[in-house]
Amino acid sequence: MTDTQPARSSVTKAVVPAAGLGTRFLPATKATPKEMLPIVDKPAIQYVVEEAVAAGLDDVLVITGRNKGNLSNHFDSVPELERTLEQKGDQNKLRKVHESSELAEIHFLRQGQPLGLGHAVACARRHVGAESFAVLLGDDLIDARDPLLDRMIDEHDARDATVIALMEVPQESIHLYGCAAVEPTDDPDVVRVTELVEKPSAEEAPSNLAIIGRYVLRPEIFDILDDLEPGRGGEIQLTDALNHLAQGKGDGPVYGVVFRGRRYDTGDRADWIKANVLLGVDHEELGEEISSWIIDFADRLRARRSDG
Repeated sequence: MTDTQPARSSVTKAVVPAAGLGTRFLPATKATPKEMLPIVDKPAIQYVVEEAVAAGLDDVLVITGRNKGNLSNHFDSVPELERTLEQKGDQNKLRKVHESSELAEIHFLRQGQPLGLGHAVACARRHVGAESFAVLLGDDLIDARDPLLDRMIDEHDARDATVIALMEVPQESIHLYGCAAVEPTDDPDVVRVTELVEKPSAEEAPSNLAIIGRYVLRPEIFDILDDLEPGRGGEIQLTDALNHLAQGKGDGPVYGVVFRGRRYDTGDRADWIKANVLLGVDHEELGEEISSWIIDFADRLRARRSDG
């Protein structure tokens, strides 16, 4: 794993907040963490950890909450299962079981109380120390064929800056996101962030650039989070802390990398279904069968709508 990854001197650790209750997926998430809901044949959180590892971050801290024991179980070895697969000679399934437990050095820390994303990130302070680090939200899956985190780390290194991921969205949808006011740079895919506004109306939004769930943060974020008053929903908001930095109240600037690749919002029920379909049609084992079924189903659905 380490032989093919790029050497990183500045960013080596990733933090994955996974303490949310997943209420939009009830009752499915009553006893199962939303991060363990499968996308085709892997839980969502495994895609996120794989993304961190692919960017050279093999030290991963998962911030958990109550009833999240399945997360640590998934990344642990399962001797009974492995022994059974070995006895059956099923090397393919055995390889898949080993993959999740050998991906990275994975640590787990319980948040205690769900006081917001900013609070979850603040919990990572002792583990991260005085180093820059990446934050990856499990609700946002970035297609492995469209690397984002590598570019963000490169920009962090080159500019000694906090870097956030941005994505262009329709103006009528901007109220669903944090939104960035920006200034252009000499690179069309990189902008200087001057202000962040949480879920503005379409009329008040400073741009159509929405914050998505990838961040490369300098350690100064911890002091800002410690002094931050609760914001929207009575929670400690990471966006509020980043806004302090964007407005020049920290030691370093904030830049945004505009992502133009494939992203799947698995925190939304409809988008979770779409993610299964979109990744399913490209799956090396299932793709042809699923694609043929979708084409046939689309024909039947069009006919049904025409009859209606």
